[in-house]
Amino acid sequence: MTRSGAGSLSLRALFAVLCTAGSLAALSPARGSDVAPLEVTESAAGVFVHAGVHEETTSDNLGDIANIGFIVGEKCVAVIDSGGSPAVGRALAAAVRSRTSLPVCYVINTHMHPDHVFGNAAFLDAAPRPRFVGSVQLPQALAARDEHYRAALAAALGTSSDSLRLVPPDLLVDAPLRLDLGGRVLSLQRWPTAHTDNDLTVFDETTGTLWLGDLLFDQRIPSIDGSIKGWLEVSARLRELPARQVIPGHGRIAPPWPATLDTQTRYLEQVVARVRDALARGLTLQQTVEASDAADASAWRLAEGYHRRNLTAAYAELEWE
Repeated sequence: MTRSGAGSLSLRALFAVLCTAGSLAALSPARGSDVAPLEVTESAAGVFVHAGVHEETTSDNLGDIANIGFIVGEKCVAVIDSGGSPAVGRALAAAVRSRTSLPVCYVINTHMHPDHVFGNAAFLDAAPRPRFVGSVQLPQALAARDEHYRAALAAALGTSSDSLRLVPPDLLVDAPLRLDLGGRVLSLQRWPTAHTDNDLTVFDETTGTLWLGDLLFDQRIPSIDGSIKGWLEVSARLRELPARQVIPGHGRIAPPWPATLDTQTRYLEQVVARVRDALARGLTLQQTVEASDAADASAWRLAEGYHRRNLTAAYAELEWE
């Protein structure tokens, strides 16, 4: 994160002010001069990406843990994921305004996870109001987790869950959808259950940039919240897409492709192999997790928090094969 000037507030300072005022939504995008914009990298012409930190959400990082950004057309802007809190969303909106005066016409969510969607609220008061875009499965996924997600974020940030809001999509993607930003078309595709049951990719036809959301993890360990077998099947299909660069949900901006996908695939295949071997030997879930080889996840950040969960999720899926 950067400070846009001597009078700008850091994200944490802004959050403290808003909590004192009793509302995380007190500052609308129209007043972005009060907010320090997120640091973004122009990875291709008109494609701006902010890289999140490899941490869990805390009051220090405010949920700034996912890769988010925006694409600028001749007519308007599309935001791709909005960040893990309203404060991050406001800083992203400020980053948009620091690069262009064009309005945000779409806020696209690649899937349901909190670090990708809680910033949506920062764009609600924009004029004109953007369309919120997501998989046809996304509204149900958010509704089912609304109370839990808000309570967890409130606990992490030290605020009230009443001050947090999940904004569902009003433009649903079932069949492939193309969005025109003016001289620039984005191709959106919904995928079968993989990382989640509501994964969505965004392909910028102008630059060949493929936004993968959490269908691709780089450096930070993948987390299974859908189907490990489905994820491997979808990964094989992603490899065939005509991407010149990719933006993962976590990790480096435009990492080597498809080498990064190969690394993730090897890890997921290792998890499948370990669990299938354990099932063949009649091991229980607890025995499977306890017998896991730490080397399988040693190269990944946050492995201590997620590798055992991945084994648990894979066991629950694969025991019914």
